[in-house]
Amino acid sequence: MILVTGVSGALGSLVHRRLAEDGAPVLAGSRTPPDGGRTVDFDDPAALAEAFAGVDVLLLVSAGYADDDVVIARHGAAIEAAVRAGVRHVVYTSIAGSGERMTLAVPHRWTERALAAAPLGWTVLRNGLYAEFAGTLAGLGAELAAAEGVFRLPWGPGTLPVVSREDLADAAARVAREVQGAIDAGRPVPHAGRTYELEGEAVVGGADLAGVLAEVLGRPVRYEPSPLRETWAVWEALGADPYQRGHAVSLHSNIAAGFAVAAASDLPGLLPGRPRAARALIASTVRAAVAAGG
Repeated sequence: MILVTGVSGALGSLVHRRLAEDGAPVLAGSRTPPDGGRTVDFDDPAALAEAFAGVDVLLLVSAGYADDDVVIARHGAAIEAAVRAGVRHVVYTSIAGSGERMTLAVPHRWTERALAAAPLGWTVLRNGLYAEFAGTLAGLGAELAAAEGVFRLPWGPGTLPVVSREDLADAAARVAREVQGAIDAGRPVPHAGRTYELEGEAVVGGADLAGVLAEVLGRPVRYEPSPLRETWAVWEALGADPYQRGHAVSLHSNIAAGFAVAAASDLPGLLPGRPRAARALIASTVRAAVAAGG
């Protein structure tokens, strides 16, 4: 049996759906699970072993929406509970090498190390940053772009490799399904001890996002690099928690410095076809943001 955590989130729900559609034996895990699912609350460590009972493959979607110490405690509790429950293999969604210097990477790398030390099988999926996230950033600048033809972002000349969330879900579902199949058949487990870099092929910069805005708005839009200090105020105005603001500044700083660079990607080898077109996803996200803004 496979258990997917975080099914109330975008990635977890996609992975669970893929597995269910493929006929894999899969359970949905969440603080508020759907009918037939299991309650999985990383902030209630005592109940996690029961939630993982009878599970062969735990697809652990990062519980990253908190300060680092909280995320580390959650992931540590999940790994300990998986061991107590007799889980055979954990598939963990981490962050790609292009984000290595970002503050986002700290709890991910801690979790990778904890898994490697645990007495169970593991696979790490180092996910690239979503194309949909880049679209959200462009959408935040749509009002200024529409009024003045300017898109501001503190990326300087830097760029970011991006990937479709659906492609990452396809890859995760395949790995979990193949691991479960091997366990059921008593065969050697594929993907065991592997760390996959799932970087996107597409690379976007501020000028690229301005180009998408121009396409969506039907008017010229130029990219204007903004000071990094503006990021704090922007995310505070959006109601972001302090840790989210810190991560945003770190992300922008890494991109502007040219550190958000991808090495070779393992993603194509885990997909049934070509990766989805990132620019189309970015444009779709921007159109939705513009429509929501009236």
